[in-house]
Amino acid sequence: MKYTSIIISVIAAVALIGTACILGSAYKYKYKVNQVITVTGNAKKDFDSDIVKWTATYSRKSMNLSEASEQLRKDRELVKNFLVQKGIKESEIVFDPVIIVRDFNYHTDERGNSYNTFAGYSLSQNVIVESKELDKVDNASREISGLISQGVELMSNAPNYYYSKLEDLKLALIAEASQNAKSRAENIAKESGSSLGKLLKADLGIFQITGQNSNEEFSYGGVFNTTSRAKTANITVKVSYGL
Repeated sequence: MKYTSIIISVIAAVALIGTACILGSAYKYKYKVNQVITVTGNAKKDFDSDIVKWTATYSRKSMNLSEASEQLRKDRELVKNFLVQKGIKESEIVFDPVIIVRDFNYHTDERGNSYNTFAGYSLSQNVIVESKELDKVDNASREISGLISQGVELMSNAPNYYYSKLEDLKLALIAEASQNAKSRAENIAKESGSSLGKLLKADLGIFQITGQNSNEEFSYGGVFNTTSRAKTANITVKVSYGL
């Protein structure tokens, strides 16, 4: 009996020590987890586009394909001369291949039978201008009515604006947002009577480009404004530091 009591006492003691170790580890883990600070840093920069891309489409329609093709050729020369006169270089002007469509008129006879009749050929062509001389292209796009008055059936799109050093800008903003996040974390740690430890985690937010002084909203997938010449780039970085 005495020997059995000793064994039971030893087992109880070991169990007690084991429980104490588990509770101690749990407390230590909880304490360690709580010693983490998570903040979001932000950086933004206003910049101006340095590339403009403008497209327009002109078209002709005729029952005779050769006649429509010749008319479209003359229109192409008028468009090209107009753009060159506005100071745009010939190397910056690109004409897409001509699109040819056979048109038909659809009818229904008195018995309800459907049939169609040939209505002619519709020919169209896109002209694309890509340039770093934004003012010249902007002016040309606004004065396109001069071509319309010459009989050119032309539809103009609004210019789109881009930035050639976008990757450099993005890298600079990431560095700035990361520093901003660290400064916020250091300030919080200082005010709470602690000090900032090592970086534990960092997540990059979505890169957003909006027009300056616009009411565009950020989106989950990111905004990439091409309609505004003056833009604002914004990026966030979410980081976690130990304390």
